[in-house]
Amino acid sequence: MKRIKSIMLLALMLVSVVSVQANGGEQKEEGLNISGIVLEHLSDAYEWHIASYEGSHLSIPLPIIVRSEQTGEWTFCTAHSLPEPYYFDEEHHGKIYEKMSDRTAVRPLDLSITKSVAQIWIVVAILLAIFLSCAKWYKKRDCKSEAPRGFVGAVEMLTMTIHDDLCKSCIGEKHYKPYAPYLLTVFYFILTTNLVGLLPIFPGGANVTGNINITMFLALCTMLAINVFANAHYWKEILWPEVPGPLKLLMIPIEIFGVFTKPFALMIRLFANMMAGHAVILSFTCVIFLGWSMGAAYGLGLNIFSALMLLFMNCLEVLVAFVQAYVFTLLSAVFIGLAHVEHHEA
Repeated sequence: MKRIKSIMLLALMLVSVVSVQANGGEQKEEGLNISGIVLEHLSDAYEWHIASYEGSHLSIPLPIIVRSEQTGEWTFCTAHSLPEPYYFDEEHHGKIYEKMSDRTAVRPLDLSITKSVAQIWIVVAILLAIFLSCAKWYKKRDCKSEAPRGFVGAVEMLTMTIHDDLCKSCIGEKHYKPYAPYLLTVFYFILTTNLVGLLPIFPGGANVTGNINITMFLALCTMLAINVFANAHYWKEILWPEVPGPLKLLMIPIEIFGVFTKPFALMIRLFANMMAGHAVILSFTCVIFLGWSMGAAYGLGLNIFSALMLLFMNCLEVLVAFVQAYVFTLLSAVFIGLAHVEHHEA
């Protein structure tokens, strides 16, 4: 019983720490803007916020690199030293805009290292550390006589599951080998990014896979893998399907439209699921502050309820992180396999 009480106390302390960060020093006397806090933490940023205390903010400045549309000059700075005529436009989620001489505002060429970009670099470093350590184990030992255990064994099991059950079975033994490295890379990148994004403190917390630009790029890579290397029978079924003549006028536009709907479905599925999970967790965190503003009784009751729901949602998001990585890889493998179906005469 004492152990259970200790676990619950630790959970409440953890929720309090997460709540302070989610609040970000933005709770004002007139009330708590829950939607504003959630949207701010879901959007990208030019600095990495760590914590806030009594109006003071601890954050890591990230390099801002912009090119002026008016003069063509490059500017290198941070969010705390952004010079004129640049400014952060709150109506466009805090993106950098430039004031022109005619008083108009334009979006300059922005190559800044934002929070999402820094999170991707951290994920790449984690993946390099994992796979280089696994490669070092195989290099030192004879894998034919000694089976890997522990962490290396778990990585091998997961890799062989994706390789055999997804790549080989969905694409086919004849065509799967060129696509296996890409599909494995996509799976581990999405899985690691999702898991690191669940960490409430640095170096986690960034909403990378909940950023539609990231999911659009991943879907575009799958679209290129499907259509650039497809066989002739795939394009014949799209541009001249084997249906009666009048139906060709109906089927050809539908098949061409399907070329774009497949990657669009991949993009929206991953983006919506991950963004929704982060939004729900942040919303339950804000409920704690909302409850205390209504009184001690409401605050205590909502604190316990929010703590339990936060623990449940975080456990659920760990499962969702794996499921979304698996589903994205599975659908990519299925679509690639459909582009390599051999034509069989009746």
